[in-house]
Amino acid sequence: MTEKNPAAGTDDVFAAPDTPFAPAAIRAVPVRRPGRWISAAILLVFVLMFFNMLVFNKNFGWDLVRQWLFWHTIVQAVLVTLELTVYAMVIGIVGGVLLAVMRLSSNPVSSSAAWAYTWFFRGTPVLVQLLFWNNIAALVGQQIGFGIPFGPQFLHLNTNSTITAFTAAVLALGLNEAAYMSEIVRAGLLSVDEGQTEAAASLGMRRAKIMRRIVLPQAMRVIIPPTGNETISMLKTSSLASVIGVVELTDASESAIHLYFKAIPFYVVASLWYLFFTTVLSIGQYYIERHYARGSSRNLPPTPFQKLMRANLSFRRRSTPFTEAREALR
Repeated sequence: MTEKNPAAGTDDVFAAPDTPFAPAAIRAVPVRRPGRWISAAILLVFVLMFFNMLVFNKNFGWDLVRQWLFWHTIVQAVLVTLELTVYAMVIGIVGGVLLAVMRLSSNPVSSSAAWAYTWFFRGTPVLVQLLFWNNIAALVGQQIGFGIPFGPQFLHLNTNSTITAFTAAVLALGLNEAAYMSEIVRAGLLSVDEGQTEAAASLGMRRAKIMRRIVLPQAMRVIIPPTGNETISMLKTSSLASVIGVVELTDASESAIHLYFKAIPFYVVASLWYLFFTTVLSIGQYYIERHYARGSSRNLPPTPFQKLMRANLSFRRRSTPFTEAREALR
């Protein structure tokens, strides 16, 4: 009679299944989770109710939405919204980088000035700053002079024609954004270990090259996600420019409501445009984050497009033998 070897592993047991002492196969039973199924069913009911309300509620006026979605007034307002967002983010990013460098400088004057700027623009509402820039003529007068500080001025410009409502909105949004971007950039630069900078310097690399090749590629992994979030936020915050007379998307929709007395369809039109550009910006942010994540991950997960292509290829591989077999049977 064969005795079971207690030191035998699992492979030895399955290698001799006919032995009388072979253990029975383990039948694994998954843990039942009724709460998960119940919660999923409840959520599914809410989703169906939402879509039912969205599709069959006539107050949405989907026929009017299709009619006014590409109305020339709305399209022009969309372009103004995009211009505000782009200009404000350019000012915000450039100003934020300069402020972050000044804040990290060993010069106490530069560091203090950057801190004071950030403190002021983060401490006051952006709506107040919009109104302030729109009434800048009351502060500096009807003319703006350029020249030597505390000396003669060589160039004079009319304040109201130079700083229009659109310019005031760009300045207010951009300068306010620079305060927030400076903190984001500063956090990204501080996230890189100082030892890497010291190691690069010991190899003879110059400060500019260390910043470009060592610090920035790693800091961008920290800077990109909040910057993308700030860009999406700026797209929606640009609607505040309507209070100073800039005809952007929200203001154009509100004016059309007073003209046609159809509120919900125009709110839907504005929401669809905002959702479209938010989605585009989110996709761009995803691929930029993926690009800078190569420094920390060797094998990046496939993108949704790559998943779709792989699924398509695997389906073709499975379908080809079936097709060949079917043709052979004919």
